[in-house]
Amino acid sequence: MRSDVTKKGVERAPHRSLMRALGLTSREIEQPIVGIVNSFNEIIPGHIHLKAVAEAVKAGVYSAGGTPLEFETIGVCDGIAMGHLGMRYSLPSRELIADSVETVVQAHGFDALVFIPNCDKIIPGMLMAAVRLNIPAIFVSGGPMLAGRMAGGKCVDLSHVFEAVGKVAKGEMSQSELEELEEVACPGCGSCSGMFTANTMNCLTEALGMALSGNGTIPAVDARRIQLAKQSGRKVMELLAADIRPCDIVTNHSIYNAFAVDMALGGSTNSVLHLIALAHEAGIDFPLETINEISQRTPHLSKMRPSGDYHLEDLDLAGGIAAVMKEISERLNLEVKTVSGNSLRQDIANARVRDAEVIRPVSNPHSARGGLNILFGNLAPQGAVVKSAAVIPEMMVHKGPARIFNSEDEATTEIMKGVVKSGDVVVIRYEGPKGGPGMPEMLTPTSIISGMGLDKEVALITDGRFSGATRGAAIGHVSPEAAEKGPIAALEDGDQITIDIPNNRIEVELSDDEIDRRLSQLPEFEPRIKTGYLKRYVEMVTSAATGAVFR
Repeated sequence: MRSDVTKKGVERAPHRSLMRALGLTSREIEQPIVGIVNSFNEIIPGHIHLKAVAEAVKAGVYSAGGTPLEFETIGVCDGIAMGHLGMRYSLPSRELIADSVETVVQAHGFDALVFIPNCDKIIPGMLMAAVRLNIPAIFVSGGPMLAGRMAGGKCVDLSHVFEAVGKVAKGEMSQSELEELEEVACPGCGSCSGMFTANTMNCLTEALGMALSGNGTIPAVDARRIQLAKQSGRKVMELLAADIRPCDIVTNHSIYNAFAVDMALGGSTNSVLHLIALAHEAGIDFPLETINEISQRTPHLSKMRPSGDYHLEDLDLAGGIAAVMKEISERLNLEVKTVSGNSLRQDIANARVRDAEVIRPVSNPHSARGGLNILFGNLAPQGAVVKSAAVIPEMMVHKGPARIFNSEDEATTEIMKGVVKSGDVVVIRYEGPKGGPGMPEMLTPTSIISGMGLDKEVALITDGRFSGATRGAAIGHVSPEAAEKGPIAALEDGDQITIDIPNNRIEVELSDDEIDRRLSQLPEFEPRIKTGYLKRYVEMVTSAATGAVFR
C-alpha cells in the first residue's frame, strides 16, 4: 500500500506511535488509509453542512474496510467575495487548494482519496489535485441549494438579488421589496440554486466520470445526498482494489464529454477556464477551437437559471445529468471509464428524461447549438468566451461604440449613474489574471445592467470573467489581457466593436497598424497589488486562454 511508507516496518514505530495518538487501533493502521478531503467551513452556504457529508463518506469507507482520515481545504464564497477586494482572491484560491491538497497527501502517504467540494474554485482545485496526485479518488459534492420562494410561490435565487440592485437604482423596486427578496432568495445550505459556476462544475464532475450519478443535482437537504456520500465512500475502496486512477478517467474523451454536457446545459463560462486548466494538469492538449466544434454539434436542451426559469432541483426531478447524457448520447464518447467501475454507456443505460421541458429532446432543443461560444478576432486573438444560452436573439449580433472603463469599480459607479446608453459596448479591462489581479467576476456590473433593462441593448466585454449567474451579451476572458498589452488595451471611447456570436467573431474597426501604434504608446503595466500571495500570483499566472494556470 502507498501508506506503507508511514506505517510499515520497525523503523516506522515512531510514525505508528503518532497514529495511535489519534486514537487509531492496530487494525485501523493496517487497513488502507483514505484521505477525506473536506472543504467544510462556516462562511460558505454551500459548505456549512459538509461535516455531515464527510461523516457519511467515512461510514462508507469504514464499512468497506478502509480507515478514513479527514483534513480540510480553504474555500472562498464568490457571492460574498463579489464586488470588492475579496473577489481578486477567488480564482487564485484554486491553485492554493490544488497545492495544499498535494502537500497533505504527499506528506502523509494516503492510499486513496474522497473529495468533498461544493462551490466555484474548490471543485476545479480539487480536480486538478486529483489528476496531479493520480491515486484512486472519487468526488461527492454537498449538493445544490433549493430555490427560494416569494409570497405567492415565485421561485427566486441569488442572481435575482443582484439584478434587483439595478432595479432599485432605476427606481423600479423599493428598498423594502429588495429586503423581502434578500430574506428568502437563499433558503439554506447548498451551492446557489441555478446553473451557476458551482453547480455547473459539480454536474461536469459527474460528466467527467469522477463522481457517481446524482452528484450534480441531488439537493443538499435531500437524504439521497447522504446516501450518495456513503456509496462514494464504499466505491473508493473498489477503485483502490482495482487500481483505477483519475488519469484513467480524465482523458481527452472525458473532457470532450464534459464540454458536450456543458453545451446541453448552457453552463457557466467559468467551465472553460477550469476544464482547460484540468486538461493542462492532466497533460492533455485541448485547443479552444475544439469547444466551438463541440458547440456546433451539441444542442442546448436545458434552460436553467439565469438563462431560464428552472433550478437544479427541477433538473434533478427531470432525471439529472444521466438523463441529459442519455439524450445527447450520440454526441458522447460512451466507452470512457467512470468511478462506477463501468463505462459511461453502462452508467446511463437505464437513465430517462422525466420532464421533456426541463430536459428537451434533441429533436426540440432551445437552440441547435450549445450554450457556450469561443469568439476570436482582432480584439481577442487568443479567444474570448460568451454564454450564448443567456443571450437574447436580438443581441447575438451587435455593433456599437466602446465605453471604456479601466476597472470594475469604475464601471459599476458609472453604470449606476446612468452613463451607459442603449447600443453601447461596455469594456471593462485590466481585470484579467494579471491585471485584476485574479481575474475577478463581473456579476455586479452585469446584474445592474440587467436590472436596469439594458441587457437587451448593451453588450459588455472584459478580460476578467463572469459569474455563472450572469446573463446577457457578456463576453469575458478576452485574451491576451490588457495587462499583457492585448488589443483590448488599445481601445478608446467610441471605437466601433462588432460582436457576431453565431460566427464566433469579435472585432474592432481598427487596422493592425493602428492597434500596434496605440499599444506601443502605453506605459508598462503596474500591478495593483504588490505584496503577499497576489504579488506571487501575478508573477506566475498565465493567460485565461490556457486556463490561467501557473507557469
